[in-house]
Amino acid sequence: MDNLFRKDALIYHSEGRPGKVEVIPTKPYSTQRDLSLAYSPGVADPCLAIAKNPEDVYKYTAKGNLVAVISNGTAVLGLGDIGAEASKPVMEGKGLLFKIFADIDVFDIEVDVKDIDKFVETVVSIAPTFGGINLEDIKAPECFEIEERIKAAIDIPVMHDDQHGTAIITSAGLLNALKITKKKIDNVKIVVNGAGASAISCTKLYIALGVKPGNIVMLDSKGVLHKSRKDLNSSKKQFATEKDVHTLGEAVKGCDVFLGLSVAGVLKKEMLLSMAKNPIVFALANPIPEIMYDEAMETRDDIIMGTGRSDFPNQINNVLGFPFIFRGAMDVRATTINEEMKMAASIALSELAKETVPEEVNIAYHSTNLKFGKDYIIPKPTDPRLIEHVAPAVAKAAMETGVAQKPITDWSAYKDELRKRLGISNPLIRQIKARAKRDPKRVVFAEAENYKILKAAEIILNEEIAKPVLLGNVEVIQGLISVNDLELPGIEIIDPKSDMEKTRRHEFADLLYKKRQRKGITLTAAKDLMQHRNYFSPMLVETGYADAMISGLTRNYPDTLRPALEVIGKKKGAKLVSGMYIINTKEGPIFFSDCTVNKNPNVDDLAEIALQTIFAVDQFKITPRVAFLSYSNFGSNDGAIPTKQRQAVARLHQDYPDLIVDGEMQANVALNKEMIQENFPFSKLADGPANTLIFPSLTAANVAYKLMQEMGNYEVIGPVINGMAKSVHVLNMGSSVTDIVNMVMISVLDAQCVEDRVNGSK
Repeated sequence: MDNLFRKDALIYHSEGRPGKVEVIPTKPYSTQRDLSLAYSPGVADPCLAIAKNPEDVYKYTAKGNLVAVISNGTAVLGLGDIGAEASKPVMEGKGLLFKIFADIDVFDIEVDVKDIDKFVETVVSIAPTFGGINLEDIKAPECFEIEERIKAAIDIPVMHDDQHGTAIITSAGLLNALKITKKKIDNVKIVVNGAGASAISCTKLYIALGVKPGNIVMLDSKGVLHKSRKDLNSSKKQFATEKDVHTLGEAVKGCDVFLGLSVAGVLKKEMLLSMAKNPIVFALANPIPEIMYDEAMETRDDIIMGTGRSDFPNQINNVLGFPFIFRGAMDVRATTINEEMKMAASIALSELAKETVPEEVNIAYHSTNLKFGKDYIIPKPTDPRLIEHVAPAVAKAAMETGVAQKPITDWSAYKDELRKRLGISNPLIRQIKARAKRDPKRVVFAEAENYKILKAAEIILNEEIAKPVLLGNVEVIQGLISVNDLELPGIEIIDPKSDMEKTRRHEFADLLYKKRQRKGITLTAAKDLMQHRNYFSPMLVETGYADAMISGLTRNYPDTLRPALEVIGKKKGAKLVSGMYIINTKEGPIFFSDCTVNKNPNVDDLAEIALQTIFAVDQFKITPRVAFLSYSNFGSNDGAIPTKQRQAVARLHQDYPDLIVDGEMQANVALNKEMIQENFPFSKLADGPANTLIFPSLTAANVAYKLMQEMGNYEVIGPVINGMAKSVHVLNMGSSVTDIVNMVMISVLDAQCVEDRVNGSK
C-alpha cells in the first residue's frame, strides 16, 4: 500500500485549502468599529504602549504564543538537502503538531540561505516577531554554531529540535530502562552509532545525566571516532576515544546501551548477542531501524528496545518533547532553553511513564493495561497528561535557573489552563479508530456506485479499520475504481440485482415476508424490495453475513432508516430509536440527541432517548453528564416544553438515581460550570458542565447541531443511530470522505458492542 499512501499524502496536502495551516483572527471584525480598533486608528494605542514599555508586546500582541519554525532545508527528514521551498510541508507539519499538542501558534519560515552568517543574521532580525524559535532540519555541523549564535543574540527560547528532541526523549527512556535493569548510570557503557546533530546532543545529555564520558564510544560512517583519526571536525573530536576499538562489532562487545541514529540493518544479530546482560537498544533509523524489533526479540529475550516506529513498543517520538518544552518555556517567558530545562523535560517524561496509564491510552494502543516495564518505558504520544507534566517541569526549571521573567505562582491553576489548551485534538477519534482496528468488522456500503464511498472504502481497507463489502453494479463499481486509480485489492462486490444473488434474494424475501406479513408486505413485494440495496444491505446484517451497514449518502434520511427498521428492528426492550450527533469542541466531545428521528417526544420518549444516549456515550469510555434543555431553568418558566423536560428528569432521578442527569435548564447554563455553581448549587451538574444534551424536539436538536456544524467550525460526527438491534448508521446526504470514514469507525465500534451484548459480556 506504499503507493496508495504516497498518493494520499499528495491529496492530503493539496485538497481544499492547500497546505496544513492557516491564520485565524482572534478578535471581532464584523463591524466598522471592530476594524477601526483592529487597525487604524485603534492600533496606535497599543503601539505607543509597547514603544514606552517593550514588555507590553506580550500583553497586546500574539508574540507570547507564537513560535517560528525555521529551516533552510539542508537536512530534511530522511531526504537530505532538498532546499528551502521543498522543506515547507515539513515545517507546516511541525506547526500543526505545535498547535494540536500544546496550542502554540506557528509561522513556518523557510530561509533560502546556507551561509551561516547570513542565516543567523536573518533569524536574529525577525526574532522580535516571536516568543520562541524552533530551528529545524539544518545540517550538521553548521547547526551547532547556528543555534549557539542565535541563542547568544536574542532573549527568547531557541531550540534546534533535531539536536535536542531525540536527546530528551531517549534520556527519559534511558533513565527508566536503567531502573528496570538495575544498572547505575555512572557504570554503563554506551555505543552511539551516528555522529550527527542528534547523536551529539543525545550524548551530551547522557553525560549531564551522569554517564561517564570515558564509557562512551561514538561511530560515524567511517568507523569509531578514534583519537588517531585525522578527519574529525571539532564536534566529533570531543567524543574521540583512545580505546583499541575501530568497528561497530568491536565497540558493542560488552556494552550496556546501543543508540542508533544511522542506517537500517547495521546492528547484526551476533553484535546484539555480544552486548552485556539486559542490553538497552535504541534503534532509531527510520523507517527501518538498525535492527528490526522482531529480529532483536528473537535473538535475545532480556533486551529493552525502543525504535522510531509506532508499531513497536517504546516509540521514540519527538512530539513527546518539543510542544511541551516550548509551552513551559514561553509561559514563564524564559530567555532561553537551557540544559536544566531539557533535563527537567526528560525526568518528567520518565516519571510520567511510571504512573497509571489512562484508559483512553490503553484503548488507543490495543492494551488492557499498559504499565511501567520493558515494553513501556516512555509515555505514548496520545497521553493527554503530557502537557500538564512536562510543561510545568520545564517552567519550574526555568524559574529555578533564573531565566524566567514571568514566574508562575499558582501551579494548580496553571495545570487547569494547560488542560483547556488541548484544543480540538481531543482523543475521541483516535480512540474510536484504535478500537475499530483491534477487531475490524464486516461493513456493507449500500451505495458503492459513488466515488466518495469507494475512496472511504480504500482508506478503511488500507488502515484495516473494517472489512468493506460494496453493493452495486459490479461493472460500474470496477469502472469507478479504475478511472479514479483506487487501490481496493480483493474487495468484495455484491450486486443485489444480479443472477448470482437470485438464491440469496429469495431467502431474504422469505425472511422479510415472515417479519412483515401482518404489516402489509406480500411475498411478491418482499421479492421486489430485495432488489433494492437499502433492503438487501440490512438483510446481510440481519442474517449475520455482515456486522454493520452504512447508507444515506444519496438518499433522504427516512428512506434509508425505514428499511433497516423493517428488516432489523429495534433493540430488545426499546420502544424507539434515536439519532445522536457528536460535536468535537475545544474542551472535548458534546453529544446532541435526538437530532434525527423523534419529532415531538413525550416524557416516556425523552427518558428512553436519554438512556439510549447515555449508553452510547458510555461506549466511548466517557462519563455521561446529561442536561435536559429548555428555555427554562429549574421551573423558572412555565410551559409544555419545560414541564415535559422536568418530568423526564424526575423519572430518571427516581429510576436511575446514580446517573448524572439534570434539568430542565438553558443551554448556556448546562455548559457553564461557574453559572451552575453560583445559581444552582443543588444540581447534579454543579461539579462540572454537561457533555450530553437532550433536546425537547427534533426541531430544536436539528437546528442546534446544524448551527454548530456551519458556524462553530467544529468537527461534527453523525448521525449515530441509537436503539437498533444491530449496527446500522445513516450518512448525511453529501457527507465528505472523512465523514464516511468516521461513521464506519463508529459502526464498527457499535458492532463490537452488539457482539458483546449477544455474547453476554455486556
